[in-house]
Amino acid sequence: MISPKRGVRRSQFPAFRHFCQSFNLNKGIVQRLFSTFANGWPGKGLLLLRVITGAMLIHFGIANLHEDIPLQIAAPQIIAGGAGVFLLVGLWTPVAGTLAAVVKLWIAFTLSSSHSGDPWIAVLQAALGAALAMIGPGAWSLDSRLFGRKHIDLGDL
Repeated sequence: MISPKRGVRRSQFPAFRHFCQSFNLNKGIVQRLFSTFANGWPGKGLLLLRVITGAMLIHFGIANLHEDIPLQIAAPQIIAGGAGVFLLVGLWTPVAGTLAAVVKLWIAFTLSSSHSGDPWIAVLQAALGAALAMIGPGAWSLDSRLFGRKHIDLGDL
């Protein structure tokens, strides 16, 4: 449905719109962090980076669900897996990348939480999450569709 005042497409889900407005996510945070979303080859490179990082985070999160380990050891990996889902689709990329970086650094420095026993895998995943949080999601993401600049064609009026 088109808003008569602004000519911008409004969401069909009022609960999601209320959630975004209550946390100031409706064009606030993401659009201020990234004035443009990379398109072309850089955008495809960011898509590849998001897919690889999200898939790794999800893989390690699911791998901990299949083992019989205490919840306090598996919880950080599961949280990182949830952040991986957001990175995979490119939704709230700065928040998800920061969360993944912090959780993976926590896993790297507390060796009891490390799934593979090698802390460098967690450090690499933290670096990828931090890079995505700083660079942005790119044009091939939900962030660019929801929070990107809109083109308003005045010829239709």
